[in-house]
Amino acid sequence: MKLLEQAIREKGTVLPNDVLKVNSFLNHQIDTELMIAIGKEFSHLFAQEGITKVLTIESSGIAPSFMAANELKSPLIFARKKKSLTLQDNVYTSSVYSYTKKETNEITVAKEFLNCNDTVLIIDDFLANGEAALGLASIVEQAGATVAGIGIVIEKSFQPGRNKLLQAGYRVESLARIESLSNGTVTFVTKNHLEEVQHENENCSLSVV
Repeated sequence: MKLLEQAIREKGTVLPNDVLKVNSFLNHQIDTELMIAIGKEFSHLFAQEGITKVLTIESSGIAPSFMAANELKSPLIFARKKKSLTLQDNVYTSSVYSYTKKETNEITVAKEFLNCNDTVLIIDDFLANGEAALGLASIVEQAGATVAGIGIVIEKSFQPGRNKLLQAGYRVESLARIESLSNGTVTFVTKNHLEEVQHENENCSLSVV
């Protein structure tokens, strides 16, 4: 998605330890026009999947997920990281480790919002090690619902998240795929590299059949 790649180049900041800071348009301040475009792109990618719910994790995933859910005419559910006084019982839970924050969160979703008839699109802001997406997928499967796919705004393709998700049998669609953050520079996955990765992904998919 060229518009997103442009925003990353112009407004993103590369920090030590392969951290990409995008606070100016995604993780703190929200570029609403960009989020609308992201929502339309996710809707286009998953338009034929019969999505009944969109699921994300609070809080940075909410903005792009809201726009996608709006386009898909589906409710948006966000998993909570902190326990609420009004959300104690009858919940699905999963543990998610954050490599960035070096902490584990128990995420929760009320059982009343997911059931076995749902087809769910999972959306998250970043894909690095895949822990958040796997945690959300676990919640969907606890409900007996179907994971239609996993939509990612920004993927760090040099980290193992994508392969973990593909090996688990999930469809992954990322709008911006970063090949490297070396020397403080954002390098996106090239077309040739993307074709090689797609071939590897097909092999991963075959291995789980």
